[in-house]
Amino acid sequence: MIRLYGFFFLVDLALMVVALIDCLSTEEYAVRNLPKVVWVLLILLFSPVGPIVWFVAGRPQNDRIGRAGAWRPGNGFPEYDRPRPAPDDDPDFLRRRSVRDDEELFARWEADLRRREEELRRRERENGTG
Repeated sequence: MIRLYGFFFLVDLALMVVALIDCLSTEEYAVRNLPKVVWVLLILLFSPVGPIVWFVAGRPQNDRIGRAGAWRPGNGFPEYDRPRPAPDDDPDFLRRRSVRDDEELFARWEADLRRREEELRRRERENGTG
């Protein structure tokens, strides 16, 4: 009976050491579900349940997600998820617009502004003399 308990103790100790080393060597961003410090405490305080839960729920997944793999900080957006730039930031959009289009629009705005100013002056003269 003592040999059986000794065997379970060694298995528990080995499981705890392997889980602890695995948890400590894992990058902080890759740890799932809980912060890394909490996982270390769970592994140390709740043996053998803590190490088993680490391997099931905390350890990073090795399978790739999507076409470009798992996202990591600093990698930016995968190409297919990259947000489209706004029209005024898009170089292709800006190249398509010509200076002539802008000049025509500006000329129309100026003409409209002159018309409105003239209309305002006319109203002021009519109200001032009447």
